[in-house]
Amino acid sequence: MKRETLFLKVVVILIGIPVLALCIFWLPTIPNKAAGDYPLYLIYPVLVGVYATAIVYFVALYQALRLLSYIDKNIPFSELSVKALSNIKYCAIIISLLFAIGMPLIYKMAQEADAPGLIVLGLVMTCAPIVIAVFAAVLQKLIKNAIVIKLENDLTV
Repeated sequence: MKRETLFLKVVVILIGIPVLALCIFWLPTIPNKAAGDYPLYLIYPVLVGVYATAIVYFVALYQALRLLSYIDKNIPFSELSVKALSNIKYCAIIISLLFAIGMPLIYKMAQEADAPGLIVLGLVMTCAPIVIAVFAAVLQKLIKNAIVIKLENDLTV
């Protein structure tokens, strides 16, 4: 089991590295590059929203690493796992809400640059976290049911 969870931990870390690199190296240069295309009153709120999304994203990745460590410790069916899945669910909902709140800005930027693809990208980034939240909620419910069944079995033996 450790080999599979080690692989998943590496994948989670590899998923986080490009986002961290973008936040450190690329996002700070956007106001300088985009100042000619977009007004600054559109750029800075979008940057704040992207950084807020990145923070929540890293919290969700940390919770995924915690969940994998619980699996390594042979306590996957515990309240700790339920709590980690709950946190992942809330992180996904927050990311979706941040993008939904930012959609008027994305719409305005798409109108300024005549780029309808931005609106589609904004909609995808709003809906994709909802899928993750639903998946985390389903897993959370399954683990809660497994905990109840395990407790009933422990009491009957």
